[in-house]
Amino acid sequence: MTLYYTFVFGILSLEMVMFLLLALPVPSKFRKPITMALIRPFRLTQVQVAIKCILAFILLLFVDTINRVYSINADLSQTTVAAVGVSDRSEVQSRKFYAQRNMYLTGITLFLTFTVFRTYGLVWELLELKEQYRSSPENMNVEDLQKQIEDANKQIESLKERAEGLQSGM
Repeated sequence: MTLYYTFVFGILSLEMVMFLLLALPVPSKFRKPITMALIRPFRLTQVQVAIKCILAFILLLFVDTINRVYSINADLSQTTVAAVGVSDRSEVQSRKFYAQRNMYLTGITLFLTFTVFRTYGLVWELLELKEQYRSSPENMNVEDLQKQIEDANKQIESLKERAEGLQSGM
């Protein structure tokens, strides 16, 4: 594997670890520090620019591997076993294997990048909502909710009586 595909594989491994840490069922008091520690380096402007450049580079590699796979498939379909030796066909098939491997590697790296960022956004939103819920004074117990339901039912009954009175009056 060439150096840049090794680099892409390293990015893929890092993304898998980040996704695993974000997706594990961890209690909220541990999840928030883990999430903050994971995202802290990515909030710097220089790091964000570097990530965008790296993603653009991986996207170019992905497009290049797609073109390479199509050209190798065209070469493979043009060659016949009778016209060309068996060693040439196996060489073309090995090139096809490496091109497909590189295509899948770059494609899944791009996909997992967007998945990790979306998962981080969802986890962060969940943590904020939990914090708002815990800090809000409107947290009611069951008795308060039952009183509100009874009041709402009384209002409904009074509105029904008024509606019946208006209908009988007409």
